[in-house]
Amino acid sequence: MNEKKSCFSAILEHMSSTYNIVSLIRKKRDGKTLTREEIKHLIDAYTTDEVPDYQLSAFLMAAFLNGLNDEESAALTESMLHSGDIVDLSHITGKKVDKHSTGGVGDKLSLILAPIVASAGVPVPMISGRGLGHTGGTLDKLESITGFNVDMDLARYKEIIGKHNLVLAGQTKEIAPADKRLYALRDVTATVESIPLIAGSIMSKKLAEGIDALVLDVKAGSGAFMKNVKDAIQLGEALVGIGTNFDKETIAYITNMNQPLGYKIGNWLEIEECIDAMQGNGPEDVMEITHLLAGTMIYLGGKATDVKEGIQISKQQIENGEAFNKWLNIVAEQGGDTDIITNPETYPKAEYEFEIKSNKEGYISAMNSFEIGMASVELGAGRRMKEDTVDPTAGIVLEKKIGDKIDKGETILSGYTNKPSAIEAASNTLVNAVTVDETKPEKELLVSKVIDRRGCRAFEL
Repeated sequence: MNEKKSCFSAILEHMSSTYNIVSLIRKKRDGKTLTREEIKHLIDAYTTDEVPDYQLSAFLMAAFLNGLNDEESAALTESMLHSGDIVDLSHITGKKVDKHSTGGVGDKLSLILAPIVASAGVPVPMISGRGLGHTGGTLDKLESITGFNVDMDLARYKEIIGKHNLVLAGQTKEIAPADKRLYALRDVTATVESIPLIAGSIMSKKLAEGIDALVLDVKAGSGAFMKNVKDAIQLGEALVGIGTNFDKETIAYITNMNQPLGYKIGNWLEIEECIDAMQGNGPEDVMEITHLLAGTMIYLGGKATDVKEGIQISKQQIENGEAFNKWLNIVAEQGGDTDIITNPETYPKAEYEFEIKSNKEGYISAMNSFEIGMASVELGAGRRMKEDTVDPTAGIVLEKKIGDKIDKGETILSGYTNKPSAIEAASNTLVNAVTVDETKPEKELLVSKVIDRRGCRAFEL
């Protein structure tokens, strides 16, 4: 009798694991593996409002605490991907390649490399996000260009990329709606910091763009979500694993975010640095990583035999002016003022400026990118909540970077704002974010690892 009862219970458990939400939550709570069908049922039911927030919150916490294996991560990504439309770009000739960064301070690379790659003949369907917290958002930077429109439906999205080999857009309501809902829920249930959930969120949106291949810039350091290389590698491997499972060639690089990229932080300020970069005057660190990522995209797009050749083509597109011309074309197509791009000195300036000076002689030995990013938010360049308004003219300009010599009284950085009440707090944050020592620090690698279908290894060209 007991044996029969046990068998009957097992059958009921199997049935409920397929259709009963509580059983799915219990199964993940107990550290068991969910099937592809179970995850699909859960996400579909939540997307159609059959499952309330409180139940999905319980599942998210169970997944956060017990993790998701590679198969579960792929299933979660697939379910979020198919919750909306997958863009069909089959009418566009060539392999479609995009790039994604996990976010950092002064990270304006997408705005430089996208025109480079598109001008080299590789279609780039780029859907980007807004800034939240200490990291800047590509959409906010684009919208600092007078008139630039990032909001469009899928028909317009496809029209622009067909015309220019490039589109710079925000996430439409048709693309991965389940991810949008899950992210909002994770944000208020302390389940954001989960590598499988982060990876699923990123990849569901990217795969929905209609891409054939993807390049990932996974940042590690004080200004990155992943504070150390070990965690960045784990995230990079998860992202590449999902891309590989979906038969999309995916390459990730682990890059350094222990100091801001370039010298300018803030929306229009970073556009200014992008203009300089596309005219051949970009900062060394910005251009090194830009050419690596662009070169990899050009290689994956079939326009180079290897990454080295791709890098050379990337540099050539800057030198011959084709990347800048592509940039002007896409700005005009999406409603932006090209006169501002060709004459950036005419752009309005922030009303208030202040400087942070060194109180001793020595070398810049450390910069806390997170604190610098938060100071820029305080000045108006970012948002603490999604509803906050961003000031395109606010931000920070670095005069020195790690390893640079500095004299007592010399300026380390300048701040710009239209909020005079924010200057004192931002100044205090910035003073404590920069360290000056007597000894010159050793130079850190900008790119430490590469991850692809063959695994993770030290980066070298």
